Amino acid sequence: MFTGIIEQLGKVENLILDKSNMLITIKCEFIDDLNINQSISHNGICLSVHEMTDTNYTVCAVKETLQKTNLKFLKKGENINLERCLAVGDRIDGHIVQGHVDGTVKCIEKKDLNGSWKLTFEQKSEYNKYVITKGSVALNGISLTISDINPSNNRFSVDIIPYTYDNTNIKDVLEESLVNVEYDIFAKQIAHLQQLS
Repeated sequence: MFTGIIEQLGKVENLILDKSNMLITIKCEFIDDLNINQSISHNGICLSVHEMTDTNYTVCAVKETLQKTNLKFLKKGENINLERCLAVGDRIDGHIVQGHVDGTVKCIEKKDLNGSWKLTFEQKSEYNKYVITKGSVALNGISLTISDINPSNNRFSVDIIPYTYDNTNIKDVLEESLVNVEYDIFAKQIAHLQQLS
């Protein structure tokens, strides 16, 4: 479990296709605190440490993960959002994020508001029920507040503060970019219960 507060930007050092999987090697500053099989959020996707050296670690993304997320578009040298799993007693400064990405959304507009940024995303219509104004959403693993919704166009917007912009890969998102999305677990549970009743 995660909170959507990105700890640091990792750097993609290597990508190897292994049958239907992808092995991703990442350089990060907290390498000394990692263990084999530890869970880490990578652009919002929970992946386990597969191998380690003194300077980097490798994770394995399986076929389903590659099909569902933007990991298949990763390139060497790119930034990747990293967050280690929540420890008992930690503050939840963002919201509860599972690391189980629902899919991707497309950035259709990126607006510089002279001190902040507004990004608007297009989603599948089936996901409109999970977004509400001032609700939470995780984009590339970042806990963000939804500022505007437009269900008729299957769109929602988020506002980005300078700290988040500077310290995550949201700054690398361009119009037409695909971003991993995980909708709020409570919204999904409520929608599921309503469907059953």
